[in-house]
Parts: sequence; structure tokens; C-alpha cells
Amino acid sequence: MREFEVEIPAPEKWGEGLVSIAEGEPVAVDVRLEAVHEGILVTADIRSRYTGVCGRCLTELAEPVEVEFQELFGYPGDEATDFEVQDDHVDLETPVRDSVVLSLPFQPVCQPDCPGLDPVTGDKLAEGTTLEPPIDDRWIALAALKADTPDHDDDALRDGVSHTEKS
Repeated sequence: MREFEVEIPAPEKWGEGLVSIAEGEPVAVDVRLEAVHEGILVTADIRSRYTGVCGRCLTELAEPVEVEFQELFGYPGDEATDFEVQDDHVDLETPVRDSVVLSLPFQPVCQPDCPGLDPVTGDKLAEGTTLEPPIDDRWIALAALKADTPDHDDDALRDGVSHTEKS
């Protein structure tokens, strides 16, 4: 068994969604290599930082990402394995990249209750803001009638009682 701690820059941009690991971003890998009968068992802890934008309000994000994986690199032979030992070496780039990219959030948010953007103005909504649904243009005439009528006893109307029945 051997253990290594390495920090390397990401060789290219990892990820294609709203967030990704930028090219050159430091990727720290703590790796344990164990000789087993079938090959070399690799256990790794990976730490880096992703950058991108919030999926609701488009605010810039920069968050840490931590991933663990375990993979068996098989000796070349008759059995098919996903990864093979090549000249007593293992190439960790593919499993490290794959595990980091798969751990990136699909819909990242700047905070769990991010209100997002105003659909009309495009401005970021303040916390606690509730949007009133837009009135369909076909109902504007009714809204104008409601505004022109004198106030009625709303409770009586809801209960189905008219003003004449109350007196």
C-alpha cells in the first residue's frame, strides 16, 4: 500500500453546465494505492473549487467541491475492466475528472431559498418578495369594473347573503 498527496492544476475546463472547474484550478488529490490479487485498488479524496452562476438569479458562484471514489485498475489480461494497469502505473486523470464532473450541481443556487429574477424587469428579487400573477389582458375590463364599483360587504357576498336580506 502507498499513499500520496498531490495538487495539480486542472488540465482543461471540467464540466459544461452552469458551473465548472476552470482550467488551471488547483485539484488536490489524496490517494491510496493498494495491491490486490486482481490489480491495484485506488481510493481517492479530491478537493477543488467550482465557479459559475446561480441557476435562479445568475449571481456569480465559487464553491468548494469534495469527492471520494474507489476504482479497481485491473492487470492486463483476459477479463475486461474499465481501467487497466499500464506498465505498473495507473492513470488517474479520467476517474478523477469523471467523479468531479458528476458531483457538480445540475441546478446550482446561491442560497437554498433564492427568489430568482423578476420575470418582467429581469432584476434580482429581494428576499421574501412574492410575485403577483400577471392579469390576462382579456380580464382587464372586469378589473376596471371591480375598481369602479362601491365597496360591498365582502363577507356577506361570500356567504351568499345580500344587503336586503341582512336588514
